Amino acid sequence: MGRGRQKAKQTKVARELKYFSPDTNYRALEQELASRSPEHVDRRGGAAVDTDDGDEDEYPGWINDER
Repeated sequence: MGRGRQKAKQTKVARELKYFSPDTNYRALEQELASRSPEHVDRRGGAAVDTDDGDEDEYPGWINDER
């Protein structure tokens, strides 16, 4: 296949993927989401820890024209 035909075919496939929207099966989606166990919950997201002890300014003085 030449480059022109290949590009045209890729463009056609891309257009079909972009504009084709199959009917969504919400019942199957609901069952899939409901069947997940709590094991899949991200347990890394804990409370944020404040490491700022207040000794240093957050921004250097030159930002406030205190050079």
